[in-house]
Amino acid sequence: MKIAIIYASKYGTTEKVAGSIAGKLNKVNEVELFSLKKNPQPDISAFEMVIIGSSIYMGQASKKVKAFCKENESLLLQKKIGLFVCGMHPNEEEREKELQNAFPEVLLKNSSATHFLGGAYLFEQMNFLERMIIKKIAKTTENVEQVDWEKVEEFVKELE
Repeated sequence: MKIAIIYASKYGTTEKVAGSIAGKLNKVNEVELFSLKKNPQPDISAFEMVIIGSSIYMGQASKKVKAFCKENESLLLQKKIGLFVCGMHPNEEEREKELQNAFPEVLLKNSSATHFLGGAYLFEQMNFLERMIIKKIAKTTENVEQVDWEKVEEFVKELE
């Protein structure tokens, strides 16, 4: 099966997760990764499955991901789709809201797998203001990675 993994990553965590998903699916499939930062409108017409991932930053999904989904909605509905977000909200209810707000409702309803996969705080990649906000909100001054690798495995299994 030809699979496209399309993502937007602010600091690299979503990119890392997308790469991990690609590695797991690449064993029996032909998988291509597309960064919306480098290629805002990848052609997905030749793919049977499309997986879309977005970072969650300050409670919001990437504008690039939202625009891609809106512009390609009818084509995406003809494909098998998977949707994921990477974020750091500690509250499960809020995580679910962030996930639901990241993608159009029609895509969520037609998705084979939809997951919040955790995230990371990478202080060396943040500007001064971002570091101050994270220090205050998350009460940490160090890098933290909380990608849920078990959920990544579960996500991949749901797509197979």
